[in-house]
Amino acid sequence: MGITYTSPLQEKPGLITEILERNYKELAVLDVVAWREENAEWWTFEKEIFQYPHAIGACVFLTWYDGRPAGFGSYNPRLGPGLGMVGHNCIIPEFRGRGLGKKQTGEILKRLQSMGVKMARVSTSSHSFFIPAQRMYVSCGFTEIGRRPWNSDPPLDIIEYEKNLADETKRRGCRKIIRSTKIHRLLGRTMNM
Repeated sequence: MGITYTSPLQEKPGLITEILERNYKELAVLDVVAWREENAEWWTFEKEIFQYPHAIGACVFLTWYDGRPAGFGSYNPRLGPGLGMVGHNCIIPEFRGRGLGKKQTGEILKRLQSMGVKMARVSTSSHSFFIPAQRMYVSCGFTEIGRRPWNSDPPLDIIEYEKNLADETKRRGCRKIIRSTKIHRLLGRTMNM
């Protein structure tokens, strides 16, 4: 059966928030109050998907793996002329490690490009929980362009990335990052191949 993408508008409200809760459960136990506020924002986001089906709702999709909800992606193609933003982009824990995050990111980029977006941006946290996301964005061709303090947690930063989509017609998908432990230790960095 494999991977399929569908509109959340075909489902009952609650699935997007459930996916977010499952995705961030590990972090939520560390700071219950802060994540309770995040949860309220997730519900607001989901309500807006259904309130504005031709705007926000049109820029969100569910990712299914073998007929089961595995995550969802969202994007904003209207940041400026030719500029788009990857929004929520999560895969729930039981589906991680199968390359679904890269495929979902590739789907977001494909949709942005079809809307005339030439430059895509994405941001994630410097928290260790988000290291897999950081690596995935780099493997998908994003380049770090800056860091700024995260208002919710001052010791952490928001890492911002950018990717030029203008020449993406030649290449599709995300590259695999190949790590050589010896070279990684010697150079102190990940090699892209």
